Amino acid sequence: MPTMKQWQLPAFGLQQLAIADAPIPQPGPHELLIKVRAVSLNYRDKLVVEGDLLPDRPAMPFVPCSDMSGEVVATGAAVTRFKAGDRVLGHFWTQWIDGVPPPTMARHGLSLGGPLPGMLAEYVTLEEHAAVRAPTTVTDAEASTLPIAALTAWFALVETGHLQAGQTVLVQGTGGVALFGLQIAQALGAQVIVISRHAEKLSRVKALGSCAVIDTQVTPGWANAVERLTHGRGVDHVLEILGGSNIEHSVAALAPGGRIAQIGFLEGPDIALPVIRLMLKRAIIQGISVGHRSAFERMNRYFDEYSIKPVIDRVFSFHDVPAAFDHLERGPFGKVVISVTS
Repeated sequence: MPTMKQWQLPAFGLQQLAIADAPIPQPGPHELLIKVRAVSLNYRDKLVVEGDLLPDRPAMPFVPCSDMSGEVVATGAAVTRFKAGDRVLGHFWTQWIDGVPPPTMARHGLSLGGPLPGMLAEYVTLEEHAAVRAPTTVTDAEASTLPIAALTAWFALVETGHLQAGQTVLVQGTGGVALFGLQIAQALGAQVIVISRHAEKLSRVKALGSCAVIDTQVTPGWANAVERLTHGRGVDHVLEILGGSNIEHSVAALAPGGRIAQIGFLEGPDIALPVIRLMLKRAIIQGISVGHRSAFERMNRYFDEYSIKPVIDRVFSFHDVPAAFDHLERGPFGKVVISVTS
């Protein structure tokens, strides 16, 4: 039986992650066999590997990582959406096709890379409904960054936020979601403010296009700086990636009727809100958990139309996966990618 290499966890913990041989899977009637070209890392993957995210232990050994790009090399007999040779991406929420999420999604978490098997392998199988075509204007490495980070930013700003040209978006940090939010907002004609405590990263942000930046090391009360930059109005959209107590600053920075897209929790899983200010501003807080497949497909067409190029901090080889996770922990500028095949 033909074999492949895959990274797997016999038990939780980054030190447990090991490369192993496994049979190349065969596609079922509605499945695609995909030769994986690249995998990108998300903060979620780190939490899964460390055993800090999934409420229930998946079957071990477990293959981690949610995002991949690859090429269809074989299809099941009943497949109609794809053919061999198509470049595809995996869709994180495998059952969420459009509209309201299915009830089973919240209860059972039908997501790639935990609890469902992940993508850190030379070959994977996916149900055809859990795949989308990759944009034609991006490389395999760039395409691998789209399923979680890009779709999260897109879903927050476009699908739920209905971002309009001339509005102002505040982006927190310089990770994958943040930089995709910057690029999407700029392409739609919005004004963007980026905050970060790293001056060197803020200088790199300016190379991506016209935006205002705030160094939170110098200006910890950054909401006041936002007020000055917006001539007292505040921002229409906040991509809240830090969470914790930071959301108090986000509420203070909002314009009347503004929206906070709650995405991350780098500063802690709990938030405390200034209720009176929230009420007076008629603010909206929207929890974001990536997005559905229809939005993913619309986003990919938009990326092609506007030639949006994902920002990749560094590409690691398939044999350097532990080093890639270490680099993720240090806080990359953009995305960390693992090249699976040349």
